[in-house]
Parts: sequence; structure tokens; C-alpha cells
Amino acid sequence: MLRPRLREAGDAALLAELPARIDPMTNAAVLQLGQRVRAAALKGVRDIVPGIRSLAVFFDPLHADVEALKALLLSKALEPDIVAEGRRHKIPVVYGGDAGPDLLSVAQTSGLSVDALIAGHSGRDYRVYMLGFLPGFAYLGTLDPAIVAARLPVPRVRVPAGSVGVAGRQTGIYPRESPGGWGLIGRTPLAMFDAAGDSPARFAPGDIVRFVPVAGADWPVNAPTDHEAGRHTTPVIEVMHAGMLTSVQDLGRTGRQAVGVSVAGAMDRVAHRVANALVGNESTAATLEVTVAGPELRCLRDTVIAVTGADLSPRIDGRRVTANQPLVVPEGGVVSFGERRTGARAYVAFAGGIDVPLVLGSRATHVASGQGGVAGRAVRAGDRLALFARGPLPRRTPPRPAHEAARGGARVRVLSGPQVDSFAAEALTRLTSARFLVSPASNRMGYRLTGAPVPAPAGEMISDITFPGAIQVPPSGEPILLMADRQTTGGYAQLAIVITADLPVVGQLAPGDWVEFEVTTPAEALAALVDQERMIQHFEGHAFA
Repeated sequence: MLRPRLREAGDAALLAELPARIDPMTNAAVLQLGQRVRAAALKGVRDIVPGIRSLAVFFDPLHADVEALKALLLSKALEPDIVAEGRRHKIPVVYGGDAGPDLLSVAQTSGLSVDALIAGHSGRDYRVYMLGFLPGFAYLGTLDPAIVAARLPVPRVRVPAGSVGVAGRQTGIYPRESPGGWGLIGRTPLAMFDAAGDSPARFAPGDIVRFVPVAGADWPVNAPTDHEAGRHTTPVIEVMHAGMLTSVQDLGRTGRQAVGVSVAGAMDRVAHRVANALVGNESTAATLEVTVAGPELRCLRDTVIAVTGADLSPRIDGRRVTANQPLVVPEGGVVSFGERRTGARAYVAFAGGIDVPLVLGSRATHVASGQGGVAGRAVRAGDRLALFARGPLPRRTPPRPAHEAARGGARVRVLSGPQVDSFAAEALTRLTSARFLVSPASNRMGYRLTGAPVPAPAGEMISDITFPGAIQVPPSGEPILLMADRQTTGGYAQLAIVITADLPVVGQLAPGDWVEFEVTTPAEALAALVDQERMIQHFEGHAFA
């Protein structure tokens, strides 16, 4: 009989924790709890994500009954009578050689022959405990105790898709080419994730996997994807120069984190929504997110646009234009950007919205997994983008800018993170009494912060669910602030979480900017979000009333 312990994970999620161990019975209880929440179909629940020994429930703070959700999670003890099993899978693996370059070193470290290592790895069933890291990446356990598998001291920059890795007491299969720090002992030709499939991930939590040694395999060749192939829309926007990082974004993917799919979407959702409102689009329409140094875009027909967020000195045909209002670009006109004045990310909305394929319910670009937008990447010179048919155009402009981007830095509010109890008592005080700088080693996945080190917890934690705005503290003591493209799971403890209302502010920070944190209360976090939503809705009403 197990009863979860509830942790608030910021103002938009709860984490239900079970005992800190990796075993089938605990994991089965997690899945049972997830089924309970799913069956209740409570209003405002956005995502239900099972971990190895915990369950994360993401919700809309403005519409969810959080107290009812807490009561449901704690309503009765969990009693999985048997270890629940899902589907069973046999996975062919070529061990060693180019397919498994670390096989010999892992065998030597373990004091085993290569044949004994292969027999030990392939001679047992593995449970799928959790999916994360990348879409379709399953954490499988547990390894034969005779196999000693430490993470690599320096992760590889490139791990081929299908590589079978080992680390600690777990094994897993890399679903796509990516960096990785697990020891590689083999490779499978089977695809682990297909975004176009009804069930995109090959595995699900609770499934059972067994590896089967094979002598050889034909590795699939991934042909480049043409984002306009088979589409019958007429291009309207031509990318002349791409800028530093310009990508198609919307409000992101929800409901897919359980299979390792990041939410992604606009880093500054307020600016994204405002831009859409100014040109008469729904808030879900896709915009271009422009980072620090903007692109040059030629409009191939008369087009209505709006630019919001960071002040990157927008221009039409070389003339400076005013942001936060609808702008008409004539056929052949060029939209460009100049000096960065405030913020880091501007949003360009086009009347009708950008027409790129939906991938798992969203048009947002997630570069790390190659999903969404223009073939899963930032736009390039020569790309041509189509627009949907535009709706009614706005007739009057708002009385004031709805959202001011950060100028050089920001002070943002946080709530305690789900692993705060694993830190020393002074850790949160250290975090909130220092000024940090956003490191150049930062991106849409997360910001690395430099400054006074924050004491990290001793030892390693079991990999767990991550949360947007979470502040992780690795052993170095330099915090990592998780952003829109964050991995859905991680192995560093989360000390604090930026409140939802302040995430757009953080999204406007650039490398070299400063950030400070202050602790707030859940009531103040909700009040701030309510005020923000009222402001946006008021703005939308003025934008196309």
C-alpha cells in the first residue's frame, strides 16, 4: 500500500512522489495514479506525465480546481496487486564494432568478457519506467548487477539514432541523432519515434523490452524533408536573410510530455498573443520568433503584419516603423531589423498566420528533436512561407503597448521547487540574494547562469519530471533555468520555479543580461497571472473591436 506525497511544482503543476527507488511495483503505482487522474477528466488538466517514481500533473492555473486535483491524488492509497505490464517488444541489436564503440570498455570495467556482457544485457526483460530526454527515449531497467556502466566523462556530440546505451542501472535507445553521455554498446535499426503515427512512441511506460543479438542490420537512411512537399499553398514570405535564430512558433504542444515531447512554443507568450491580436489572428496562430539579430523578409503580395516583444528596430523598406500596431507591407516590400534596444525576442505575426504542417497538434519548431516549423529547424535564406487566408483585419489599435521587454535584466518571482527539501537550508537564500548573468551557453532549452554558486544537493537523484521555469542546480553550483524547449525529464534537483506570469519576462533575456530572483506566494502568483490575462484580453478587445 503506497500513498503519494504532494509537491507543488510552481503555480501550474503538482508532483506526486512515491518512495525514491527504481522498482516495478513503485512504477506500477505511478501508472495507477495516472490512470486515476485521467479517468477523472478534471477541468484544466493539461498533461499527465508519469516518471520513474512520481507523477506530474500540469494544469491551467486560471481554470483548474487545484484543491479538487490534490484531493483526487490523495483520495486513497495505491495498491498495485501485481506488476502491471504493457506490451512486450523484442528489439534486434547489433552489438560492438561501429554500432557499439564502448562495448569493450564497458566489458573491461565490469570484469566481463564481451560475450558475457552481451549475454547479460540481452538475457533479461526490461521495464519501461519513463520516457524523456528526447521524444521516444525510454528509460529501461534494470541492468544485470554485474554490468558496471558509468556515464562518459565528456558526452559525445553525436550519437547515431538507434544507439543502445547503458548508464548506472539503466539502458536505453537513442531515438534520433543527438548528443549523449551513455556508454554505447550496440545499435538497432528500428525507429523509436514517428511523429506522424497514431502512437508516435514505440514504447509506453509499463511496457516490457527484451534485446535480441543479431549479426547485422540495414540502417535506415533519413532523407531530408521538404516542408512544402505535397502542399498546395502559395508562398507569401521569402526569407532573404535568416538572422541569428528565427523560427516558427505558436503556443506549443500539450499532452505529449509522457512520451518525451517538449512543449516548445513562444518564449514570450504574451508578445506572441499580442502580435496575433493586432492582425486579427487567433492566439494559436503561428508567428515568427526573431532572436536578437533579425532576418530580412520579402513579402510577395500585400501583407498585414505586426511586430511585438523585443525592440529590434523593425523596418519596412528601410524605414523605421512603430511596433505594437498593424502594418501594411506592399507587394515586394522588405521587413528587416536593426539595432537591439530592449529584450531578446521579437514576434512577427502575419494576417492569417503562417501555414506550416501541424506536428503533434502544433506548428512550433523544436530544433533539438527536429519537429515542427520548417522541417524542424530555424528558417534559412531561400525559405518561402505560405499564409492561411486572413480573417477580418483590425480596425483600431490598442491605447498602449501591452508588454514591455526587459532592458538589460530583470527581477522575477519564484516559488519553491519540488526538490527544495534536498538542498541545504541556505540554498534558496543564496539563490535569492545574488545577481546572475545569462551565460553565452544558453538557448531555448535553458539558460546557464553564472554568479555566486548555489550549494547543490549531495549524491545523485533519480531522474524526474522537469517543469518550465524550473531552476536546476548541478554539482557545479551554477544554476540552469529551464525554458520553452526544455527536456521533459532531468537528473538535477529543481530548487525553485519561476511563476507563470514572469516566464515571458525571462524569455526576453539574452546572454549577458542579468537576472535576480525573489520568493513570492502561490496567491500572489495567481493574482499576477489573472492581471496579466485581463490585460491581454483587454488588449485583444481593443486590437480588433
